[in-house]
Amino acid sequence: MNTYLLLKWVHILSSVVLVGTGFGSAFYMFFANRSGSVAAQAVVSRLVVQADLWFTTPAVIVQPLTGIALVRLAGWPLTTPWIAWSIGLYVLAGACWLPVLWLQCRMASMTAEAARTGAPLPALHAVYARWWERLGYPAFLAMLGVFYLMVNKP
Repeated sequence: MNTYLLLKWVHILSSVVLVGTGFGSAFYMFFANRSGSVAAQAVVSRLVVQADLWFTTPAVIVQPLTGIALVRLAGWPLTTPWIAWSIGLYVLAGACWLPVLWLQCRMASMTAEAARTGAPLPALHAVYARWWERLGYPAFLAMLGVFYLMVNKP
């Protein structure tokens, strides 16, 4: 296997891990937050934070490294419109994801404390959950746009 194909394989695999983990985590967190079960919210939010740290974060790093390497090997300038749009959408997704990660960590702490003590969740948890969701939609749509551009190269 040549370098280009190896990088392409790693790039595709990391994109699947990035978007798949993000979507799967969001699915479980979204529904756990609506379950009314603090214990479920505590477990799911803890695991979502772990998934982001173990899977999403490495993929977030691998994606631009392999993407830029592929672009260089293929001889395309970074100013090629579909590449520039891909980079822009990726930056937008990252700009949404960083606060989402912070919010997830805070929500995980709140739910763990509430589950441990039997206290209700603080009102701030609902505020954080709304922001988490609001930031998640544009991040996910941006990554769908990156997938489209990566596959179709218009």
